[in-house]
Amino acid sequence: MTARPLSPADQALLEAADHGDVDAVRTALTAGAALEARDAQGRTPLLRAALADRVAVARLLVEAGADVNARDSRLNTPWLVTGITGSVPMMRALLPGGPDLTRRNRYGGVSVIPAAERGHVVYVRAVLAETAIDVDHVNDLGWTALLEAVLLGDGGQAHREIVEVLLTHGADPHLPDADGVTARAHAERRGFHTIAAALRTAEAGAEAARNDGTGTTG
Repeated sequence: MTARPLSPADQALLEAADHGDVDAVRTALTAGAALEARDAQGRTPLLRAALADRVAVARLLVEAGADVNARDSRLNTPWLVTGITGSVPMMRALLPGGPDLTRRNRYGGVSVIPAAERGHVVYVRAVLAETAIDVDHVNDLGWTALLEAVLLGDGGQAHREIVEVLLTHGADPHLPDADGVTARAHAERRGFHTIAAALRTAEAGAEAARNDGTGTTG
């Protein structure tokens, strides 16, 4: 995915992004480094800064016009990486660059899904509150963020909080996986009793709201 052979300035820019060296980033750009230079894995300076959580460098690169949606060879983008690292400061640094909230990772997921899996409570809360990301996006495995939090989570405090946050932001508790199994059924099977109870309450609330919406008019 390398667009052109790396110049010394390009290499210096990539390394400065890794190290979080803002002055070295400015120097490399002044020396003619390509803003979208790519390493052997197709990672741009901004993507490398996102992976290393170098927020100040990311802000500088975004201000310079770096592409927050540039993919590497693994289909990661700077924005998608925030769902992996759970960095809210990095998420906010990238927002002015206009991230594509529908851009999918190699599993077909948007950033909130890996964040839910990994127990990044603060990130999940922030990305749902501050963006229009689809809380019910279904990845290629047939899982939503809610399902992933239950299926790949450990049932502990972080994942319990994430389930509550997802439900508060409108996640549909009835959406099943590709085999037709709901998040509540998975929680019950795994012995996640607190999560199962929260999902049971959410299902009942969704049913009540649906019934209220279809009631007679008199």
